[in-house]
Amino acid sequence: MKRDRQSVNLRHAEMLALIRERQEVLVEELSETFGISTMTVRRDLQALEEQGKISRFHGGASVDVRQVAADAKDEVELCRRQIARRAAALVESGDSLLINGSNTALGLLDHLAGKRARVFTNNSQVCGRKYPPQIELQLSGGSFRGQTHILTGDLAMRNLMDVRADKAFLGCTGISPDGEILCGIPSELAINETMIEHADAYFILADFTKVGKAGTYASFHLEKKGTVITDWNAPQDVVEQLRAIGMQVVQVRREE
Repeated sequence: MKRDRQSVNLRHAEMLALIRERQEVLVEELSETFGISTMTVRRDLQALEEQGKISRFHGGASVDVRQVAADAKDEVELCRRQIARRAAALVESGDSLLINGSNTALGLLDHLAGKRARVFTNNSQVCGRKYPPQIELQLSGGSFRGQTHILTGDLAMRNLMDVRADKAFLGCTGISPDGEILCGIPSELAINETMIEHADAYFILADFTKVGKAGTYASFHLEKKGTVITDWNAPQDVVEQLRAIGMQVVQVRREE
């Protein structure tokens, strides 16, 4: 019975993904695609409609594009929270940490569960948050422009040069299959590279939207091998390529 329920749930998930991709699908098409009767399709669509995931019409089903976009955003946010939780689990009480301008990386401080930590960061958003007294924070100083909260420049680099840490946690704009790290702010490149050099171990926090990404952003290659923490949606072929070049890859699960 449990296996039958799992089979139905999997079919519902695959059917929902197809409807979202196509935005509108007919019952006959779903029947042919999944190899089930039209009566079974209608039962599946009724279940999905009762969950508020689709809208049925005579002969088919559709989705609200705006709702799809909202669901996608929620999925990314869930992945980032789970990645931050896993990163926090890797911190031992008393560790010294380097954290770059990533909000996902900064989010790990919310999950330390009473652990002591000394943190050096160039993420100015720490100034607007409250942390327990066992977390000792040092802001890099530096400059920022426009809407960014990331501190860069000569002052940030000079202060960072005097810091050594047990672990560095860095977010990124993307990570390519060959270990190239993309940064949205070119002036943060040197800071990210120095954090990696000045830490005994480092961790790249990248949700599935960033894994396998390539582009024209400022970038650097990871000569020193470390760990990528990503999620269950990350493309498996890219995950295996990263492992092949010597990176460790940790994939968090939705249930964690």
